Amino acid sequence: MKQLWLTAKLDIVESLRARWFQIYTLVFGGIVALLFLFGLTESRVLGFIGLSRLLVTYIQLTMAILPIFVLITTVRSVAGDREAGVFEYLLSLPVSLSAWFWGKIVGRYIVVFAPVFLAMLGAVIWASIQDIEVPWDMFGYYTALLAVMAMCFLGIGMLISAIARTTDMAQGAAFMVWLFLLLFLDLILLGVMIQGKVAPELAVTLALANPLQVFRTAALALFDPQLIVLGPSAYVILDLFGTTGYKIFALAYPAALGIISAATGYFIFRRGDLP
Repeated sequence: MKQLWLTAKLDIVESLRARWFQIYTLVFGGIVALLFLFGLTESRVLGFIGLSRLLVTYIQLTMAILPIFVLITTVRSVAGDREAGVFEYLLSLPVSLSAWFWGKIVGRYIVVFAPVFLAMLGAVIWASIQDIEVPWDMFGYYTALLAVMAMCFLGIGMLISAIARTTDMAQGAAFMVWLFLLLFLDLILLGVMIQGKVAPELAVTLALANPLQVFRTAALALFDPQLIVLGPSAYVILDLFGTTGYKIFALAYPAALGIISAATGYFIFRRGDLP
């Protein structure tokens, strides 16, 4: 356990020095600053007012930015160290490869989640100073969504990194996975539905296999419990889970997907990299 935490600490220190982390932090901090600058806490649109509207906008932007940042920066972990010959060097140190692998995950999780959470926490603190009402239930649930989102794509990134033999292959695969989840899957399902080859219920169920789609829908469910904006597909979701059940599913499924992906990556890593 000590080896794991030392590896995590080393990864955190290295990440804090990296340029990508500085850009990553500036992006999310800048998003919150711009949202305040544009006065989203002072206007009312579609029933949203105060900090609620800012949080809704922030979570939607984060869903597009966070996954690709996490994937691109994480896939270098195993593939990059493999190319650099780090594993052979580790044989001379009292650090097991399992402690190295899971320590990398713990350290990287802290690094990718902290800026996103601190930016949102900063918005809440500033709103409190400005005497703006804080929707604590929304803040708590969105924090949980961001936590499992980071966990989900971190696990997928480590799986890709364990499979890929070079960093170029890993980064290319990470980009294709992000693009597939963001765009291709929805378009493919839409095309299939238009052709009438599958029932709408099956198409919606398949769409919910996409963690990004789960995050989008869960973010909507907090201020639109009946999911009216989703149209007929809302009936399928509510019949399957119910409002509360879907909120729980939106946290449990991506977290499980991330953990399973990370564990699969570890077993592939053990089989391919242990002497």
